[in-house]
Amino acid sequence: MSPGIKDLPEENLFTEGHTACPGCGAPIVVRNLMKVLGEDTIIYAPANCLLVFGGTYPKIAWKIPYLHEAFENTGACISGVTRALRKKGNDHTTVLGVAGDGGTYDIGIQALSGAAERNEDVIYVCYDNEAYMNTGIQRSGSTPYGAATTTTPVGKKIPGKMRHKKNMPEIMRAHDIPYMATASISYPRDFLNKVEKARDMEGFRYLHIFSPCPTGWRHDPAKTIEMGRLAVQSGMWTLYEAEHGEITDIYEPKKKIPVKDYIGEQGRFRHFSEEMLDTLQQWTDRKWKRMYGSLPDEE
Repeated sequence: MSPGIKDLPEENLFTEGHTACPGCGAPIVVRNLMKVLGEDTIIYAPANCLLVFGGTYPKIAWKIPYLHEAFENTGACISGVTRALRKKGNDHTTVLGVAGDGGTYDIGIQALSGAAERNEDVIYVCYDNEAYMNTGIQRSGSTPYGAATTTTPVGKKIPGKMRHKKNMPEIMRAHDIPYMATASISYPRDFLNKVEKARDMEGFRYLHIFSPCPTGWRHDPAKTIEMGRLAVQSGMWTLYEAEHGEITDIYEPKKKIPVKDYIGEQGRFRHFSEEMLDTLQQWTDRKWKRMYGSLPDEE
């Protein structure tokens, strides 16, 4: 049976004392990842918030072997590490790459796709906070339509980002890899189940984890978990998994809420007009129908 919250080990392999912002979702992601994966793990992280607050020399929050190279190299570096281990007869150590959405959707997609196509025996995690948060809140391929960032500022000409969020989970599913799953820090049992499943499989495994960012999203740090739940309930984020390209499970919320209930307390959407809200709602409705087959009445 998959681990419950009470079954997790007490030791944190990603320790307290790091310098993440209040309410940051990334420490929740990695702390719980490591409670499932355990100390027989090697982690690689490119440039991202996690590097800045958890792995900047000479202080480090990790209690496992930790590597850092360039922004674009996650897929290549974890491929090299696992091949070296397997060549030496080590077939038990988990090789884990943890990158943000910038290092996954944009800068690192070439190396990521190559590693997936080769079916490297690694786990790749994207923690998705929907912008380049560690370098100043610039837009990424994950940033939602209309969101204000430092490179899509709200003004008279452009009211925030004018393109919708790239569907990275589906791009990865199209690689026919052994395992692809989306998760959220706001649904911990689902999160833990998927990490355990990824741990126990071989080949390329991709976990895409929704991780709200109070600093970039401009919401109350105390509402990080609530933001994650509202994202799923609105259809802005979908929890599902696939094996070898076939969807095997999908979580459908008991009710669907309007997008405005999700974005209402986020300052990055404060400028939204009714027209912009309608555009985002229509995109979400199309996504919902594509994933679930029909559109329920909103409550």
